[in-house]
Amino acid sequence: MSDSSYTRMWAKAQGSLEELLVDEFPVTAPRPMKDRLKVFQGLATFYLKYLQIFRSLESIYDQIVHPQKRRVVRHVLDGVMGRILELKNEMVELEFSEFHYFDDLLLDLKLTPEDLEVPIPQYFVREKMRVLRDREKMLAQIMAKGGHIEKFEQQVSVQSMRLEEAVRVLQLCERARQGRLRHHFMKAIRQAKGQGAVTKGRKATSTLDVSDAATRIQKVWLGYRQRKRTNLERMEEMVFLGMVLPEQVQQTPSAAKQKAQRVEAARRLVQEENEAEYQRVLVSTKESVQAVDGPDIRETLQEQIRQWFLECRDATGKFPDFPDVEDGGSAAIFAHKTPEQVAAELAAKEEEKQKKKKSNMNDKKGGKENKDMKKDKKRKNKKKKGGGEVEEVEKGWKMPQSNFLPMVVEGNKMYKDVWRGRDERQNFLQQFDNQLVREEKRLEVEEEVRVQVDELMRQEVKNLKLTVDREKEKKKPKKGKKASKKKKKKAKKSGKSKKKKKEKKDLTADRTLESLYEELVQEGLLIRPMNIKLSQYIGEFNYMGTTLRQADIEPMPSLSDVRQLIALYGILPLGSQAVHEKAPLVKSLLLAGPGGVGKKMLVHALCTETGANLFNLSPGNLAGKYPGRSGLQYLLHMVFKVARQLQPSVLWIGDAEKTFYKKVPKPEKEVSKFSCTIGAIHSSVGPKHCYWTSTETSTKTSTCTSWRITTKMEPKRLKRDLVKVLKSLKPEDRVLVVGTSRRPFEADLKPFCKVYKKIILIPRPDYASRLVLWGEMLRGGGALLTPRLDLSSLAKVTDGYTQGSIQQTVRLVLTPRRLASQISRPLTAAEFIPPLARQEPVYKEEEEAFKVWYSKTPLGKKRTRAAKAMEEERDLGKGKTKQDSLKKTVKEGHGKKSNKKLI
Repeated sequence: MSDSSYTRMWAKAQGSLEELLVDEFPVTAPRPMKDRLKVFQGLATFYLKYLQIFRSLESIYDQIVHPQKRRVVRHVLDGVMGRILELKNEMVELEFSEFHYFDDLLLDLKLTPEDLEVPIPQYFVREKMRVLRDREKMLAQIMAKGGHIEKFEQQVSVQSMRLEEAVRVLQLCERARQGRLRHHFMKAIRQAKGQGAVTKGRKATSTLDVSDAATRIQKVWLGYRQRKRTNLERMEEMVFLGMVLPEQVQQTPSAAKQKAQRVEAARRLVQEENEAEYQRVLVSTKESVQAVDGPDIRETLQEQIRQWFLECRDATGKFPDFPDVEDGGSAAIFAHKTPEQVAAELAAKEEEKQKKKKSNMNDKKGGKENKDMKKDKKRKNKKKKGGGEVEEVEKGWKMPQSNFLPMVVEGNKMYKDVWRGRDERQNFLQQFDNQLVREEKRLEVEEEVRVQVDELMRQEVKNLKLTVDREKEKKKPKKGKKASKKKKKKAKKSGKSKKKKKEKKDLTADRTLESLYEELVQEGLLIRPMNIKLSQYIGEFNYMGTTLRQADIEPMPSLSDVRQLIALYGILPLGSQAVHEKAPLVKSLLLAGPGGVGKKMLVHALCTETGANLFNLSPGNLAGKYPGRSGLQYLLHMVFKVARQLQPSVLWIGDAEKTFYKKVPKPEKEVSKFSCTIGAIHSSVGPKHCYWTSTETSTKTSTCTSWRITTKMEPKRLKRDLVKVLKSLKPEDRVLVVGTSRRPFEADLKPFCKVYKKIILIPRPDYASRLVLWGEMLRGGGALLTPRLDLSSLAKVTDGYTQGSIQQTVRLVLTPRRLASQISRPLTAAEFIPPLARQEPVYKEEEEAFKVWYSKTPLGKKRTRAAKAMEEERDLGKGKTKQDSLKKTVKEGHGKKSNKKLI
């Protein structure tokens, strides 16, 4: 696409954004809304519209070349991202659910389910590509230096074998080899006998007439050709209707798509060149403005301020007080105000200060009298409310104040004032505008010069007051000085006390960041994330969500909903500093679900999409490292210091339920590891802990070929300190704690939910997701999808199996030998059944356990209460009394199941 195309896209996006802002700021103040359904419809409509604007602005920012335009687009883009997160938070608080369904709204707005996908801005990673490459090189060097094995590689344990067992294994292998040779030999003999019988039969048969032979050949050939044509037409119709997948899916993109990708890559290179040139011009322009216009700006500012002094002196009879730096200095003087107005404002401020002082003195002297007055006021208010004189405040929902709408309004104003009517047809290379750069730098220079001029003029005002108003200065009491001295002493004391409170010991003050980073890598606490995109987490949209909720049935979330939540709660805040500081703060996130649903994959996708560091604080990874209370404090201090300095960072806690065990099981108190050499001991325990500490014991086996190391797990080490560390995280710290758990119901619920405020329940895939999964995994494995391979039956049969089970089955079936023979012998669904039967499915009992556990979480409890309240309202509407509804709830509490299926 050309520059003009992206300019038109930008204009269209800003137009739709302006329409949304009109709805966000209505002329008349909206009244509180009581209907929850209407409130949700309004919020969801805003959410979907902002999502479309976000998608278009992201593509514009990725491809637009003009450096000054990109800054305006980025400003609006950050505001729209933050507004989407705010709307999502409001919908969660309204519905008491993390998952929402927009089936009816998609139809009204003429959108598709693909429009619900949250786009991930590419600048999250692209603008810091050099930093990520340097970090990757440093990580590779440290791992090569320490001789570490990747965490993802499985450690093979060496075991000894007796002589008799070894002989038996060799005999089995030799007999199998002889059996295979005998089979091939007999097969060749049978084929030779068959060929001899065929030649004998040909000699014995008599020849047909030429016309009869030709008729038979024509009949066979015409039938074969017609059957082939009919099958081909049937398949084309089925593919067109979407009933059957095409046999050959293009693995490589088309020529047009490849050309578009080359153009996009070329535009990104032009972006970098224009940006570098723009940065050079900013420096040179500022220097020239300081040299040429700086003295003139200084003189004009001094003359204006002196003239203002004289005008205030003539209007009020005295020289005014010069505004402080906090009030804006001389900039507050020339804010389109007359000298009388400025003097009046200063006088009003002084009066307010005096009133505050008097009120403080009165509060200290007559505290009891104020309490009695307050009690009398409360009584009067109660009487008025009883008499009906005071109007009650309307109950209902109101849109809360937004932190991002001012940012969006400001960006929209910048676009209208500067870029909407600007003619850019002559700017073929889309380079920066010199005039705008000079205006911007002139304002910066003026602010810098103004600070210097303000200091001079403050001194000049003091001198003028001393010369003109000496009598007033003499009349001032000396007590003020004492009071000021006392205040200074108090301020010093308070400052000291504050400093003492705020000061915290830096346990690693004598160490560099590089040394801390190296130690964390060597200890296996900082690991390399796998290169996985969030789009690789395959899942289909839930088309029946709204229908099921209208029927009072809570649907299980789909994998598409999970993917959206990861983007909203994890990727967008971690990727943008402006969004993270102002958006609803999410410090921790829990991914709960059965084994194989892709929890670890989502953690790695979080790091890949944002370029974040990945710290592994799982209980199994911490076993035997930094023992004792002091060691744990040192470990956490080191981890969070590096995470803050190299943000964004993700702290992954695998098996998060183990940290909050009610009682640690005996098998998990100790973990045994086998190692055959000292190097293996280093890799399994850690290079700094190869000598046995108080938490480790070692025993040598009878054959002296391996060491057995028994390490104390201590899974509850982080339980106390994790809450304290999370409280220390501030909005400017882009650090996210992500826990993954396959058995969360084994943890103590209260402390568990205190740490993980946001909980995402990941279910097993539904039929639509399984159908897409089978197709994508088979294509990725190199399989040819033919009509003989019934994917619908496979998706139906694998109900209850997770993505991990399906992936393992595909790997077992698609061996290199089977892939080579699939042209002559196409794949069938029956081949996948035997390896699938050996996988472990998710049983109904386990799924129900997850649902019951989630209903006990804070958000699940709110959901159940809201559902009961809705039932009571319906019962009252049908004519039932409150006593009947109370009896119904009591019976349900004694064991009768409710009709609702709440997660």
